[in-house]
Amino acid sequence: MNTAIKERPEHLTLDQAAIDAASQHLDDGAVTPSYGPWRDDIVKLLNDALATELVCVLRYKRHYFTANGVASPAIAEEFLVHANEESAHSDRIAERIVQLGGEPDFNPRTLLDRSHADYDDALDLQAMVRANLVAERIAIETYRQMISLVGDKDPTTRRMLEEILTDEEEHADELKDWLGH
Repeated sequence: MNTAIKERPEHLTLDQAAIDAASQHLDDGAVTPSYGPWRDDIVKLLNDALATELVCVLRYKRHYFTANGVASPAIAEEFLVHANEESAHSDRIAERIVQLGGEPDFNPRTLLDRSHADYDDALDLQAMVRANLVAERIAIETYRQMISLVGDKDPTTRRMLEEILTDEEEHADELKDWLGH
């Protein structure tokens, strides 16, 4: 007899009460009661991520316009690509905040306080690359932690964060390749 065979659960059933509750409060759109108490916490995490992405857009744009040196045209173009991708991330995050019934916080007065990454006004090309690599590594770590915190509480947000994390890892790899050039 093979003892490695696991017993199958007796029943896989859906939570009918949760399904019935989903038919109520239609003004909440996609947010059903099963989001429970986590929705506000997730919106807070997303607003902090939004601030981080916006600060990254500003830093990359500044570096794009101020990069100088022999290698600067290629690196500056990469800064612009990254700025545009970070902007797309901020749009996705803001859209998700609205879907969750929250309000995206674009307040420029609090962006730096809420951002996980810093702004940088370096003029040296290698310092720019280094500052952006540090910011990408910070973004990678914060997205990894956010994915863990969100877990199965909000699969849609988790998938979005995982997709953004993939982009941030690609940015970090590209920037690492520019160090020392």
